[in-house]
Amino acid sequence: MSDRPRLLPLLGATRHGSRDAMTCLYRCGNACDHPVPNTSDNPYLGEIVDAEVSRRGVVRAGAVGALVLGFGGATVGALAGAGAASAAPANPVVPEAAGFGRPAGGVGSGALTFRPIPPNKLDTLVVPNGYDHSVVIRWGDPVVPGAPEFDLHAQSAAKQAKQFGYNNDFVGVLPLDKRGRRALLVVNHEYTNEDLMFPGFTSLDALTVEQVKVSMAAHGMSVVELERVDGTGQWRPVEGGRRPYNRRVTALATKFELTGPAAGSASLRTAADPKGRTVVGTLNNCAGGVTPWGTVLSGEENFNQYFVGGDTAPEELKPKLARYGINITERYPNGNRKWDRADERFDLAKHPNEANRFGWVVEIDPFDPESRPRKHTALGRFKHEGANVIVARSGHVVAYMGDDERFDYLYKFVSDKKFMAGDSWVARKHNLTLLESGTLYVAQLEGNSAAEIDGSGKLPADGAFNGRGRWIKLVSGNRSYVDGMTAADVLTFTRLAGDKVGATKMDRPEDVEPSRLTGKVYLALTNNTDRGKAGKAPADEANPRNLNKHGQILELVEDGNNNAAETFAWSLPIVCGDPTDPSTHFAGYDRTKVSPISCPDNVAFDATGNLWISTDGNALGSNDGLFATAVEGPERGHLKQFLTVPLGAEACGPFITDDNRSVFVAVQHPGELTGATVENPVSTWPDGDHAKPGVVVTWRLDGGPIGS
Repeated sequence: MSDRPRLLPLLGATRHGSRDAMTCLYRCGNACDHPVPNTSDNPYLGEIVDAEVSRRGVVRAGAVGALVLGFGGATVGALAGAGAASAAPANPVVPEAAGFGRPAGGVGSGALTFRPIPPNKLDTLVVPNGYDHSVVIRWGDPVVPGAPEFDLHAQSAAKQAKQFGYNNDFVGVLPLDKRGRRALLVVNHEYTNEDLMFPGFTSLDALTVEQVKVSMAAHGMSVVELERVDGTGQWRPVEGGRRPYNRRVTALATKFELTGPAAGSASLRTAADPKGRTVVGTLNNCAGGVTPWGTVLSGEENFNQYFVGGDTAPEELKPKLARYGINITERYPNGNRKWDRADERFDLAKHPNEANRFGWVVEIDPFDPESRPRKHTALGRFKHEGANVIVARSGHVVAYMGDDERFDYLYKFVSDKKFMAGDSWVARKHNLTLLESGTLYVAQLEGNSAAEIDGSGKLPADGAFNGRGRWIKLVSGNRSYVDGMTAADVLTFTRLAGDKVGATKMDRPEDVEPSRLTGKVYLALTNNTDRGKAGKAPADEANPRNLNKHGQILELVEDGNNNAAETFAWSLPIVCGDPTDPSTHFAGYDRTKVSPISCPDNVAFDATGNLWISTDGNALGSNDGLFATAVEGPERGHLKQFLTVPLGAEACGPFITDDNRSVFVAVQHPGELTGATVENPVSTWPDGDHAKPGVVVTWRLDGGPIGS
């Protein structure tokens, strides 16, 4: 990348939808400047038997076997799985609080009582009256005991590898005791912004090799021990003692084990790893999820921007690289980070298979700091936003996943083995293998009112965007169900498999999360301003607006209330935007009483089943934020804005503890607006000097439950 002229802050242009050009550069390597990777001609809403089925009714609470981490709750049993494990080691690693029980409270159908905050452009975090917030941890804070004090002007890779990384995204909080006083914070570090990290920055080309390695060390994940503050909903890092769980995972040095059917396959072997089973680092980790057995899943997303030399990669590999957004005509494409200067494995001319070793779901065990994180090939390879797991009625675990790209697909994985309940080492060892083998599916959807969809967002005559869908089997264990592709091919080049079987092209499917109380599944479709353009897919019932700037939320109900089913009903309870716009929809709720929302990104649930939605790239002119709504009962669709993040930032996470007393949010890329620098920042959040990404916790001042 050549030198760029320095602009004054706030004078940069918005380029892609509603994101600033600086975010487009560093987040995804200017993906919207490049051709849409999906050039298949598969149908957009496939023909499915029994299409004319009305939207499903309310699924009764308690019908699913979902398990979650509990703060102070009793352990609840679940369906046990078959299979034996070896005898426990001398010091087995088993979470002290294995109370992965259903949260108390039942299905939420009452009103959220907080007064919604108004849209704003303030350079601070804004929460409702009656609430407070504090910064839990920020970029550069110590993670590993003995980490050096952060010095912006004397940073090194060795220092950064012990400090909290940059641009935190996913947030998980796992209890360490049954009284809810201690917990582990697990956070992804998605990407870096060198403009805002290095004083005197002029261009990526001008960075020293050591500075490139600092950026590599700032990627990855952090595990940090927390303590509750005085019995409130506030949390802070533990500062003294051994802190044995604290850990940094980086793109620079951490080794990952590949598991599953594709591990060791020819496409994953390199000169440095001829067996194809050990990968150094993890890249562009976006959202994630907490498993019922107390581990964290992390999705590798826009990994393509880290590789160069696609123009001289082997010819037979080029179509596969292109399908994953890797430029095959230029050595250094627009937006590339040029990490080959620090590590030649990022040069595909020399190591053409290295890119195939990224784009997976990563599993890390925060309770075992000596364990090696794993990349699970059985869950497929694409631009994973994240993965969230629920236990089906049968006891099998089901993971839902979105591929965050315009016109890409929705997936799910069903394990071969069944979940084993209990706090024993036998159960834990068994459950740690659940994501290593199973069946991977891709979604195909059909609308009930296809002929009425004109791209305007106007509701059909039946009053709903809804329809039927089926899960198309791609691979099961070592057996491929896609013509011309082996199981290893399907899992390594999953996008191509989805193309072949006619999966439905969606408007950037991002975070997907099943409700732990009802089993219903909710998907954030962020936006797609290419929808309906010349030569691009027109609107359909699941993606009902052309030039879609604001996105929508999809609700999926598996047939028989069985998350392992192969057919489902779907609907769009929320079509985002300004409520005064007739193309918006809030589950039929009075639009004059809801908050405006744009570009949903992550979703989460509180203990009573209310849906929380964070946004990325608000196209309505306000700062991004966090919203909440009931999804059952008379308050369904009554969306309220709970908080906003500072200027230039994105609201990530979120995570609500199961006692409903704390909401964690990752404030990502504050001040990321064209022209901003360390010396001349747009945002000075959180410390008044220069912008630092960080994690925030919010709680009610009276100690009551969040939201209600």
